[in-house]
Formats: sequence, C-alpha cells, structure tokens
Amino acid sequence: MRRPDQQTTTRPTTGPAPGTGTGADADATVDAPPGKGEDQDRHPAGDLTTEAVLAPYLRGQAADFLRSLRLHHEHSAPADAGGHDAAAATRALRRAARRISGSLHTFRAALDPHWADQLRAELAWLSGVLAREHAYAGRLTRLVEALHQLSGPALPAARGARAAGETSASDAQGRAALGVGAARAGALLERRLTLARTRSHSAALQALGSSRFHAVADAVALLASDVPLAPGTTCRTPEALLEPAERAEQRLLAAVAALPPADTEPYNEAQDAAWHQARLLLRLHRYAHEVVLGAAAPALASCGHALDLHRDAVEAAAAAAAAARTPRIAPATAYALGVLHADQRHEVEAARAVFRETWPYATALTAP
Repeated sequence: MRRPDQQTTTRPTTGPAPGTGTGADADATVDAPPGKGEDQDRHPAGDLTTEAVLAPYLRGQAADFLRSLRLHHEHSAPADAGGHDAAAATRALRRAARRISGSLHTFRAALDPHWADQLRAELAWLSGVLAREHAYAGRLTRLVEALHQLSGPALPAARGARAAGETSASDAQGRAALGVGAARAGALLERRLTLARTRSHSAALQALGSSRFHAVADAVALLASDVPLAPGTTCRTPEALLEPAERAEQRLLAAVAALPPADTEPYNEAQDAAWHQARLLLRLHRYAHEVVLGAAAPALASCGHALDLHRDAVEAAAAAAAAARTPRIAPATAYALGVLHADQRHEVEAARAVFRETWPYATALTAP
C-alpha cells in the first residue's frame, strides 16, 4: 500500500474486478493508505496478523451492527415520533454491514471461506434492501431542487428580444416553456418516487421481520464473539493481511486507470458502469486500509465524495428519463423532464471532473 503522493512510471496491473457484495450505498468519506513504512510503524510485523488485527476489527463492526439494530428497534415505533432516530440507526446498521461484508471479501483467504461467502451475501442483501428507501428520498429531493433552479423566474420574451436580440428571446421562450412544464414534471416525479419510496419502506420492514434477517442477526451476534479463521497457520502471518490489501489497492488503481478519458461525449451512459465499479473498489480499498492501519486516511475523501455524487447524478438522470417515458404526458412536461435529464448528465460530468482533479495517484489517470 503506497502513499498517495508516491509516483510511478508504470500502469497498475489490470484485470477483472471481482464482485464486491458490499451493498448499494456508500460512505460520505473515503480514505487512502499511507506507505508501507507507516504500516510497519503502526502495526509491528509480529502484531499484523489475522488474530491480532482482522478478528478485533470484525468483532467491533459486529458490535456496532448489533448496537444499531437495538437502536432501530427502540426508535422505529411509533414511526412518526422516532423517524429521524430510526433513520440514523438504519444508516449505522448499513455502515457496519458494509464494513463486515467488504472485509469478508478482501480477506476471504484468511477466514473460513464458506462462512465468509455466505455471510457476505446475506449482508449485501440486507444493505441493499435498507438503502433503497433513503436513495429514493434523496433522488426526489435532488430532482425537485434541480427543477426549481432550472425553471426560475422566466424573462419576458419581448423584453429579452429588445435587450439582446433574437437569441435572448429564444432563451426566454425556452425558460417560459420550461416553467410551464416544471410544475407538472415535479408532481409526476413526486408521485413516482414517493410510491417507490413507500414500497421500499414496506420491503425494508418486511425484511427486518423475516426469518432471513434474524438468521443474519444471529450470525453477526456470533461474529461479535468468535471470528472463524482459516485452518492452519497461513492466516497468522502479516502477509495474510498485507497481500489482500495490496491486491485491493491494485484493483482500484487499475479500474481508475481504465476510466474513459475526459474528452468523451457527456451523454454516453454506457460509460457509467466503469465509474460505478471504481466507486465500489474505492470502498473496498478504504475498508482494507481501516483493517490494516486501524484508522481511515483523508487523502481520498474528496474523490470518494465525487464518486458518490456521480452515482447520485446518474440515478437522478435515469429517473428523469424514465418519467419522460410515461404515456400521454403533456409536451411541456416531457420538455421539462428532458431538460432535467440533460442537467443531471452535466452533473455527472462535473462529478467526474472533480474526481480527476482530486485523485491523488496522478499517474493512474495519465498512464498509457
């Protein structure tokens, strides 16, 4: 694991990135590791073992999961009185689930593989189910605010033509047309996304009451006291942690190096998947860093946040496009949704630009 400012003249080793199984949501900050020298100082070689480092980390995350689950139960009824606290507990529950799942993926070889694969899959299911309600609510807020900013006070057409000629008049007419359709577009989006949010809320409540969830909670409760390690002595050497963490970092660097260049067309949705993959690999890299070094590092916070915004803008643009395909909507409504889609795709490009500007491994974006 390298320092963020360490330079390299070769492109990172490429290869297919594995599935992450870390759920649908992301953390607000993402961190990068210091160099190996600091690793050695922070964790002496004899102490950097699965038993001394990974097992306590997993037990701690399991304890956080159980604590968040207890808080969720305490604040979820009645929903109106404890809604905010319940939502905070749900976020904490997802956060712990993602860290356990990501660590089980990265350090699978040091653990009982069957147990790790099974628990990781179940935690990914749970994290995904719990994330959807929050995602729909955030998407609706984002789109309604964007519509408000885009439609703004319309400039009268005649005044615009006198002041700046026919171009300004056309622009004013466009804003007037957008203003007509924006209210209906907002109402349509609110109906669609509120319905999706309500269904996701019901699905989350059903999941939390299911036997499948109780089995996951029982497995995490056992993890809080006992971490099933791989048999033999291999998992009890520093390489059992350092090598998987290094591979997680190399997969991230390779994914970033393979991202489309900045001069590609802005509305190419086919490129979104590569950026989403980089975001998931960045999360795995962060969790591996937390395990090995015992703390997060701030070097990747800005670019991690940019990838979160990128994901949000991509999904918001898709929601606007889906709403525009609603049968028999008014032309003004379709026009407003088209403008909204274009606005969100511009936000996608802006997030990519921020990522490129803040990515600390500069050569990963410029390697041939």
